[in-house]
This record gives sequence, structure tokens and C-alpha cells, in this order.
Amino acid sequence: MIALAGLVLITCLTLALPALPRPTLPFGVRVPVERAGDPVVVTERRRYTRAVVAVSLLAVPVLFLTGWAEAVCTAVAVVHLLLFGLAHHRIRAAAQAGAWAAGRRAGLTVDTSFRTDPVRVPWLWGLPAVAVVLLTAAVGWIGGAATLEPVLHQLAVTLLVPLVTIVVLRARPDLDAARPRGSARRYRVYLRGVATMTLLSAACLNLTLFAGALRLWGFVPGTPVWQVATYLPLAALLAGWVIWETRVGQAGHRLPALPGEEQEDSGLGQRDDNRHWHLAGTVYANRRDPALLVHARVSSSSWTLNLGHPVAWVLLGVLAAVLVVGGVLALSGVIDLPEKRGFL
Repeated sequence: MIALAGLVLITCLTLALPALPRPTLPFGVRVPVERAGDPVVVTERRRYTRAVVAVSLLAVPVLFLTGWAEAVCTAVAVVHLLLFGLAHHRIRAAAQAGAWAAGRRAGLTVDTSFRTDPVRVPWLWGLPAVAVVLLTAAVGWIGGAATLEPVLHQLAVTLLVPLVTIVVLRARPDLDAARPRGSARRYRVYLRGVATMTLLSAACLNLTLFAGALRLWGFVPGTPVWQVATYLPLAALLAGWVIWETRVGQAGHRLPALPGEEQEDSGLGQRDDNRHWHLAGTVYANRRDPALLVHARVSSSSWTLNLGHPVAWVLLGVLAAVLVVGGVLALSGVIDLPEKRGFL
């Protein structure tokens, strides 16, 4: 039953993948606004939806006959991503063959107010995460818990999430060259929402760690009901993000327009930078772009590194070195990896 629920979740997420970005980024391909409803784009959306549903339906009997839950779900996810990449390739080929970007003069929109008056971190929304950490520590101390390892995990989450929020708020805004004023206003509202939801995510993660800590310390029984309850905060977190992203849209493009914004048109088209996006619009590499962090194309509220920036490779190298050194030390017995011991 859990495996079937996982299969349904994978299917829903992959079906939502092309629907969350703005209409001018179908399957991670930049197209002019007048081409957003092109027959090629509409056909690929329908073909992708039908193929994803068909693959998932075919996987159901395989799942029940073999019982290989992880293998089947992984294979379905891989096939879905390959279908997404195929749709990306077809739309990109059509855009190049039809010279879709030749209709308007290309340009970029820069709003310096995001530097002079940046969106502030809504620190008050970080208080629930801190409160859960204090609650966990108090319960563990009063109950005489043998280890406070879950509290350390919560502290790491509580410190890391605000740092990520600050970095995201300082990243280059993704604005529409055709509607500079309206897109800038929407993007500000969008960033405030992203910051708020990110800080609330820390609270949900800490709640899950708190529930896991209660099981680890033996304060609650390890029954299936409590195991399910442990992951309820994560389910609420996922549902909250999906609902919010569906209402707001990528970079806030679904937010209602103010009077006059619908008629705004600078006469420019967004610069065609498809050649700098690789792997179906998921990897960005542009040596001439000074930005280190750019808004992702495929998903809604996410950012990605510019692999054409030297600092990006330094960061990835440091991360790889930490993982390699940690793995070597763990294998040699110098450090001990954390044990599950019923925790989550």
C-alpha cells in the first residue's frame, strides 16, 4: 500500500512538473509569449501527460506481481524524467527551426531596487522552528533521554534554513523584459512568500524530528499509527508548497495584476538563452553571466548554480572533498556514522 502511494506521489509530481513554471518556459525551453500556446507546445503537453499516466498504470501490476517497490518506483521516476527530456528536445528543436525568438528585439530587465532595498527575511516566521527545538530539548531533559542527538539535528536545520533564505533573497531576480514593472512587483511578493514558506519548512522538519525523538527515547510506542504521525508534518509541508506554488506560480506570474499591468509591453522579448541550459533545462552554464545563483527553469521555487562561474566549481569541490573525507574517516572507524535506532 505504501509503495502504491509512492507511485501515485511520483506520478502527481511529474505531472505537475511542466505546469508550475511560467507559460513562456514550457518544459524548460524559453519561448516568446506569443508562442506559449503554439500547437507544438500544446501537443507536447498532451503527449507528455498521456505517456506519464500510461507508464504509471503499466507499473501498477508489475509492482504487485514482483513486490520490488523501490526498483519499480525508481524506474517509473526515471522514465518520467526521460519523457520530460524528450518533450524539451522537441519543443527546443521546433523553436530553433521556426526561429520563434526572431519576432521581437531581445533584452533583459534589471531592477536595482532589489539591491538598494532588498526583500527582508521575515524572522518572525522562524520562531516556530526555534520553539520546537526548545520543546524537544525540554522534553528530552525532563524525561532523562539518553541522547540529545535529535536536538542537534534540529539546531542544524534551524541554522541552515535561514542561511539558505538569505542567499536566495540576494540572488538575481528573474524578471520579464516585456513587463518589467509588473514582473518586478510580482517577484517581490513571490520572494516574500518563498522566504516565509522556507522558514515554516524548518518548523515542519523540526516537528518530524521531534516525533522521531519521542520514538527514539521510548516516550511513545513504535506503533504503525505513530510512525505515520511522525511524517504528517512533512506531508503538510509538501501539500503547503504545492498549494502555494500552484496559486503563485514561478516568479509570481500567477499573482493578480494591478490596474495597467496587463497592458504593459516594453516591446522587448526575453533574451534567448536556451543554449546555456542543459539536461532538459535543469543545468545552467554561462561563463559570461556574473551571477552565481540563478532561478531554476523546470521547477517553481528553486534556484541553481551557474556552472560557468568559477566559484560554483569551488563550492562543488569543497562539498565533494567533505563527502570524500567523511566517507574515508567513517570507513576507517575514526568517526561513527549516526545510527537509525528507530529515529525516523
